[in-house]
Amino acid sequence: MKNLFKEFREFVSKGNMIDLAVGIIIGSAFSSVVNSIINNLLMPPLGLLFGDVDFSDLFIILKGGDGLPVNATLAMANEAGAVTFNYGQFITDLISFIILALAVFLIIKAVQKLKKEEKLVEEKPTEKICPFCQQNIPVNATRCPFCTSHLNTD
Repeated sequence: MKNLFKEFREFVSKGNMIDLAVGIIIGSAFSSVVNSIINNLLMPPLGLLFGDVDFSDLFIILKGGDGLPVNATLAMANEAGAVTFNYGQFITDLISFIILALAVFLIIKAVQKLKKEEKLVEEKPTEKICPFCQQNIPVNATRCPFCTSHLNTD
């Protein structure tokens, strides 16, 4: 049992675990921002475009709901005890997922581009081999410090 706690403490103290926790926290905050964009900025104009429709109120009554008016909201149907098929909420969630996936894709693509540029900067050689004595010398050297040979700078 003592070894189990020791292994768990080592696991939690590793950097990967901390990075994962930070990623989850930032991801949930990012998700709430995307959901706010969907619900408050995108869905109202889409609803107007489709004839003053609130997507969250698009549903089909499967059972019950007798006496509900034709323009009943989902809250009214739930209050009446109706079993509903909430396709409007599904549409909202699907749009939210697509936008969230697109945003994550664009972030990952940008990070990969930065890493690639960083790698290109790091890959520039800082040394070259002297053609006369075969020693490593600075890439900008015009004369070898080991054999004192003059080097071509072309």
